[in-house]
Amino acid sequence: MPVKYTRFKKNKVNKLLRCFCTYLGATQTAQLTGINRNTVNNWYQTFRKAIAEFQETQVKQSSGSFELDKSYFGGTRKKLHAKDRRKRGRGAENKIPVFGIKKRDDGSVYTKIIENASKHTLFPIIKELVNKHDSIIYTDKFSTYDGLVFDGYKHFRINHSKQYSNRKGNHINGIENFWAFSKQRLSKFHGLSRKNFYYHLKECEFRYNKKHDMMKILQRVIHSLLV
Repeated sequence: MPVKYTRFKKNKVNKLLRCFCTYLGATQTAQLTGINRNTVNNWYQTFRKAIAEFQETQVKQSSGSFELDKSYFGGTRKKLHAKDRRKRGRGAENKIPVFGIKKRDDGSVYTKIIENASKHTLFPIIKELVNKHDSIIYTDKFSTYDGLVFDGYKHFRINHSKQYSNRKGNHINGIENFWAFSKQRLSKFHGLSRKNFYYHLKECEFRYNKKHDMMKILQRVIHSLLV
């Protein structure tokens, strides 16, 4: 850890946790608490690493209704020449691909940074987290999802080019809401390295999943490290 816990009083850690949980940046927190900005940054990074470890412990296979989707973060989109306009709409160049699964039953989201969105990459993640028995999967029309039915999953799709959702509940609005929340949150950092992006992504996941008891859980996780 970047800070020696034995030299930092518990009440100061709680002060930093409160600022962190209320979306205050390092500069604002330093001004409010009188703690050096570099120290605040170090602790914020400690919080994010602890959050990432905590989030990974929450991963387990379950049954229910799930929304699956991929999204791309960061990077800059290159200007396309006329002959490459067929690529327009993807906007994936120089970006980090992320796969997300939202469980409708409890509203929780799990994300994973992926190398690509191929069937070889996504299916093992789906099989690890979604029990094919008593589960329903909702996706868009992305071709990679072809074959889920043959693997034993009950699978419904929404064609975004024709409709956003329908009365049968065939939509992926939930996971798309998470993407919007995360991108808005991460946009203020003006670019993150792939390594740091992982910790910020898991922070977004944690904030989204634990919005009602975030401070309580984070206090327990962080103070267990102070011993």
